[in-house]
Amino acid sequence: MEERRSFGQRRGFRGRGRGGGMFPPKPVELGKEYEVDVQETSRRGEGIARIQGLVTFIPNTKPGDHIKIKITRISRRFAEAEVVEKGEAEKEEE
Repeated sequence: MEERRSFGQRRGFRGRGRGGGMFPPKPVELGKEYEVDVQETSRRGEGIARIQGLVTFIPNTKPGDHIKIKITRISRRFAEAEVVEKGEAEKEEE
């Protein structure tokens, strides 16, 4: 007895939907801390840092800040974080 398959189906093929592998694994993990340099400002006024190419939005920061952040949200194309610890230069300004 031979196996019957519908036309156009391939075994083990996952389409472009959820879990289809279109987006590579993220270089960050939820709740983990990272040291970053804020490089630019978003349209909403948040600082932007990149962690291995992944855009990370950090409120209440500005370009030039060197800070320790904690990842609070991971989306398909970006991450969001909060400041855990300010760098030495930012501490002196206060």
